Amino acid sequence: MTGQELKELYLELNAVSIFRDIMEREPMLLFKGLSEVETADVGTRLNLLGQFIFSLADYNYSFSDFLQDAIYTDENKYIVLKAKKGEIPESAEKNAENELKLFTSLTKLTADDLIEGYDGYIPQFENEYIDFVEGYKQRIEKISDVGYGIFAGSNMFRVQEGVIMPVTVSDDISPDRFVGYEAERKQVFDNTVALIEGKPAANILLYGDAGTGKSSTVKACANYFADKGVRLIEIRKDQLFSLSDIMAKISSNPLKFIIFIDDLSFNKNDDCFSMLKAALEGSASALANNAVIYATSNRRHIVKESFADRSTDQDDIHHNDTVQELLSLSDRFGLTVYFEKPNKKLYLDIVHAMAEKNGIEMDYSDMDILAERFALNKGSRSPRTAEHFVDSLI
Repeated sequence: MTGQELKELYLELNAVSIFRDIMEREPMLLFKGLSEVETADVGTRLNLLGQFIFSLADYNYSFSDFLQDAIYTDENKYIVLKAKKGEIPESAEKNAENELKLFTSLTKLTADDLIEGYDGYIPQFENEYIDFVEGYKQRIEKISDVGYGIFAGSNMFRVQEGVIMPVTVSDDISPDRFVGYEAERKQVFDNTVALIEGKPAANILLYGDAGTGKSSTVKACANYFADKGVRLIEIRKDQLFSLSDIMAKISSNPLKFIIFIDDLSFNKNDDCFSMLKAALEGSASALANNAVIYATSNRRHIVKESFADRSTDQDDIHHNDTVQELLSLSDRFGLTVYFEKPNKKLYLDIVHAMAEKNGIEMDYSDMDILAERFALNKGSRSPRTAEHFVDSLI
């Protein structure tokens, strides 16, 4: 790229409007800074180049990787309207295309283009040509599968101070790692297919013994259908107050969402109880058509209950109604799936399958004796116990 072409490129970057937020990202600020020190001494320019390359570390020191991530995860009004199939002004269409062409030209640059007239050592960065005009067009055509904004860069999320954040290191568990519980998982997967296809999908309560794979089933389901536009947002019980806000943020999104609540249980006076109840009953303020709630619990009735709760309270005129209200929350889930402890045969089948996947060669009779002893020390048989046992053999 000639010096004049580079000057024009720097100048045009100042006019970016559709993807304006990208220009405030650190690599772009430093890149633009190179144009401002163009007449400075070579040491100043090299220093800024070094800072620019350092800012690309999280993107494999690749300018094109940074641009690709920034462009495809940028949540701007243009892409939001595209997702809604709304009417877009001709000027915005033209601006978006020109800006994507501008970003495409950035993927042709080398470090030598940025530091002219110097024969000494110039630090390098990676850069590979990407046609962002065509790439963006293809993503818009598949918007219901790939999404936009933060949901385009990850498939699992958490909520922090009311803000939906991507999980940087998410569980990559897949269905092929499971042994047993096929019927239970099929119900969850079939329900998720209904969600993807726009058919009526149920909220699901997965309950049963600890370590039987309830949470893993939900995460494996989200991973399996990620390329079909499914995203998982995990919230804690104490974050149920923000459930209606979360639903409002995702309700117009073309993706499908699993709101995941792990290890759910309530005390009888828990303030979060009513928030979940409203969502499960389909309250207009708490429900999004493109979302379902998948919750796991060790308790069938979710609400912790004592014998004292069943005794008559003189201050409660309709005591029986109160008790039933506490016990009926689980019935408000459209589908309940029970994961019970495996019997001895299933437990050992799980051990054998996990051992084979990990390349452990041992006579099954010897392995079974050790596995049973391990389960006895743990206090129960479960897929989690089987996994821990196999890990002890590696």
